[in-house]
Amino acid sequence: MRTAERPVPDPPPEPRRKPLTLSQREDLHGRLLVGPTVIVVLLFAVLPFLAVVLFAFLDVRLVDIPRLYIDNLVFTGENVAAVWNSPRFWSAATTTVVYAASSSAGAVLVGLAVALALRRPFRGRGLIRALVLVPYVLPVVAAATIWKTLLNPGYGLVNAVGTQWLGWAEPIAFLTTTSRDLGPFEVPVALLCVIAFEVWKTFPLAFLFITARLQAVPEDIEEAAQIDGAGKTRTFRHLLLPELAGVMALLAVLRFLWSFQNFNDIYLLTGGAGGTEVLAVRVYSELVVRANIGTASATGLLMTGMLLVVVAVYAWMIKRERA
Repeated sequence: MRTAERPVPDPPPEPRRKPLTLSQREDLHGRLLVGPTVIVVLLFAVLPFLAVVLFAFLDVRLVDIPRLYIDNLVFTGENVAAVWNSPRFWSAATTTVVYAASSSAGAVLVGLAVALALRRPFRGRGLIRALVLVPYVLPVVAAATIWKTLLNPGYGLVNAVGTQWLGWAEPIAFLTTTSRDLGPFEVPVALLCVIAFEVWKTFPLAFLFITARLQAVPEDIEEAAQIDGAGKTRTFRHLLLPELAGVMALLAVLRFLWSFQNFNDIYLLTGGAGGTEVLAVRVYSELVVRANIGTASATGLLMTGMLLVVVAVYAWMIKRERA
């Protein structure tokens, strides 16, 4: 006799997934949108920085990279020690701090002056405001070429005016002269030129931020101050300046950070000659001229440490003001 086949039981139904809530869907969409940016930052910012940290502690030169393998890595602290004990590094660091601080302060002050001068409506103000932005949007190569042509000791306009109208005994090589005696003072000529170029190139950004902040200041406060007899100086000092202090401090810090690591402007103008060798140019010289990627990375790593100190001080000041 045949045995009756037992019916196969049906598989248990799969549990239904709980639908995502609105906040979970928004969180997922946000992660998907931010994902490409995170990948780009990792590839082009984080990984190169990790490579700099690695090379700073490796006994390796630029020509050794194609033959560099994990089994023959030699870690050492000689690169950092050599850079730290180098007089040229500290000379470049001093020049960098002077350059960054002077150009940052100059850009903010010139931007403030221009913003105040163009604050009140007058005929042609829009055109002048547009022309003020030209240095900032001008390509740095074109701007540097214009300045090098104007300051050229052989055919430059500045030297032509100086020798023919101002009584200069001889033309001045502005971009290669380290210093020049001016009465009892010794003036760093080339460094002042690159600082002036940086101020001229970057003050429009400060002008835009300060102009935007001035437009948010209520006019009735100034009118009340004028009715009470306060002059323009007291109005600016006690009313406008406190309103602009925050944006000016932020601009000063941002400009210091950008100028501290600036390479293009100085390299195009002087190439680091005339006492204008900043740390960024020093890194380039170590990497390209000496082909020493270890000391170049160590110099860049020390630059990063200096910038982190500036950022930490600024964050501490903001935290102290809010407390």
